[in-house]
Amino acid sequence: MITAIGLMSGTSLDGLDICLAQFWKDNSCWKFKIINAETIAYPDSLENQLRDSIHLSSQELLALNSSYGFYLGEKVKEFISENNLPQVNLVASHGHTVFHQPKRQFTLQIGDGRAIKLTTGLPVVYDFRSQDVLMGGNGAPLVPIGDEYLFPDYNACINLGGFSNISFTSENKRIAFDVCPVNIILNKLSRKLSQKFDENGDFARKGKIDDLLLKKLNSLDFYSQNFPKSLGIEWCNTHIFPLFEDEDPKDLLATFTEHIACQISEVINQFQLKKVLLTGGGTYNTFLVEKLQNKTKAELVIPEKDIIDFKEALIFAFMGVLRLNNEINVLSSATGSYKDHCSGIIA
Repeated sequence: MITAIGLMSGTSLDGLDICLAQFWKDNSCWKFKIINAETIAYPDSLENQLRDSIHLSSQELLALNSSYGFYLGEKVKEFISENNLPQVNLVASHGHTVFHQPKRQFTLQIGDGRAIKLTTGLPVVYDFRSQDVLMGGNGAPLVPIGDEYLFPDYNACINLGGFSNISFTSENKRIAFDVCPVNIILNKLSRKLSQKFDENGDFARKGKIDDLLLKKLNSLDFYSQNFPKSLGIEWCNTHIFPLFEDEDPKDLLATFTEHIACQISEVINQFQLKKVLLTGGGTYNTFLVEKLQNKTKAELVIPEKDIIDFKEALIFAFMGVLRLNNEINVLSSATGSYKDHCSGIIA
């Protein structure tokens, strides 16, 4: 049995997810148990730094890479001491994505793993994406390895985070790709209404759908591209935000929520998926989930809160375990790299 901590900071900047879980094999099948997990809200100053990191100079970005790494290490130390946790074998950190341009063969997740190691004294696995990008892959999505081994009872797993992504097995291969932006857009629109997010989708529920804008969104080239494929904030800045005119934010929220439901349901229906696990912050958006359920006959399963909130952090912990064991933790069928591989830098 291995005890590991997974750290996840999503593009929607909801906070730092920390998940401590135990992993073991039972008749060659991987099992897990979440021991403790929490989301730590970022201080406003750090949240703003991370949000604006794409615009920093190279020197400022290098400084943030170090300081954020030490911040992560301190939060891990506090998490362990405050919760009287069992001995931890390793920390696996996703980091915070600043740049993601796989076609140019680079991606950057900041939060130096060596700083986490120096602060905690624990082995740290970090930078899971870069190797895949160098191998011709998208560097995303990575969670399908966990979907495959830890959640085998579902036809598909969909995460509703900053971006939505899906993974499912087809013809004995794990297929995965980003579907569309979710909270990265909804949260930004909500901030125009002085809220960090659209709780329960209440703002969107009050808005009116702009049919012309919806048509433009649904016609974006990305949605007709073959998988594997992935999205980043740069794509949103280029293709989504310029479409938003000076409309009522509630109407924009209503329109984009409809757009999300259209894109996700189209994938579910196309591949005739019957039982789908929903996780991520967007799962709490009841208006979005209602719209999605109305557009598909699939059984949409909303699990316990720890799985909703911490599935990605859990899976990065699992990827760290696989990395220390030198086992495959990235699937080429999901990312498009030229072969399955074992990724992550060990500090």
